[in-house]
Amino acid sequence: MTLSLRRRRALGALSAAAMAGLVPALRSQAAAPAARITLAVGGRSVHPFRHLPISVAMQLHFFQAEGLEVLLQDHPTDAQALQALHRGAADVAAVGFENTLRATGEPGALRSLVLQTRSPQMALAVSVRAMPRYRQLTDLHRRKIGIPDFGSLCHSMASKVLAQAGVEPTEVQFVAVGDGARAVAALRAGQVHALCHCDPVVALLEHQQVARVVADARSLAAGQALFGGAVPGACVLAPALFLQQHAAQAQALVHGVVHVLKWLQTAAPADIVKAVPPDGLLAERSLYLASLARAREAISPDGLVPDVGPEAVLRALAVLDPVVAARRPDLSRTYTQEFARKAKQKFSA
Repeated sequence: MTLSLRRRRALGALSAAAMAGLVPALRSQAAAPAARITLAVGGRSVHPFRHLPISVAMQLHFFQAEGLEVLLQDHPTDAQALQALHRGAADVAAVGFENTLRATGEPGALRSLVLQTRSPQMALAVSVRAMPRYRQLTDLHRRKIGIPDFGSLCHSMASKVLAQAGVEPTEVQFVAVGDGARAVAALRAGQVHALCHCDPVVALLEHQQVARVVADARSLAAGQALFGGAVPGACVLAPALFLQQHAAQAQALVHGVVHVLKWLQTAAPADIVKAVPPDGLLAERSLYLASLARAREAISPDGLVPDVGPEAVLRALAVLDPVVAARRPDLSRTYTQEFARKAKQKFSA
């Protein structure tokens, strides 16, 4: 074999080896998302239905389909998710819409860019054991009422419901019991006589016949009747500056959310359970399915914020803090419909 032939064969082998390594690399690059975003989620483990769209979108790879890699940060509460956002550890956050009005006292500093749920799904339930002779809301006079936290929408709902029945908020004792298992334990242990909370906490207590619902705002109609308009539930929000500087990533994120919102409108319960198996307080499949059936009404169909939504939230917060309403924040700066409208058009949502 001549030297020239040996060189040609050696070069050919090297070229083949190089291509063998290059092709998988090119495939990997083609499959890898072009952008990355960090999403801080508040209370996903204790409010699974509030963040169901994001959970399903992650499992079905809807964000990857938009060329976006989403890194999830799970935080126990909205407050902790917002802290991660403010200190720069996250780009966007999935929390309650009311946080757009509260954020550091500067409405407009954070903007909702897509809505996950269009109702907070709250209910007031009375302990069967602590109040076996309960007949009407006035029976809660001088009683202890558990709420997730002071200043929460549940706190607002309980105050409003009691006031309508002639019981002033100062005539009861509100107790912050937290979320999830802690809230359930507080009622079971008799630390509170009643509890104003969201599903799945209320659903579990009701299912176990530990509590009796006496004021139910979990349906859209009931929530609107109580607060005088549609009160938005969970949203994805971001600093206005981030939306200006990273509009493409924000749009890809909203595309993924709106895509799954449309999917959820017609998905069979079995398909949803397959994507997000029952867990936590809703580990029992029958309870999960029953709660899911009620929660589906609250899921936003298209990610758009109802026109009257911010005003309804403002009224709800004003029940606890009249200064909020007196300040008259510019509600138009608490959200943007730009991204959701584009996504709605793309997916015919």
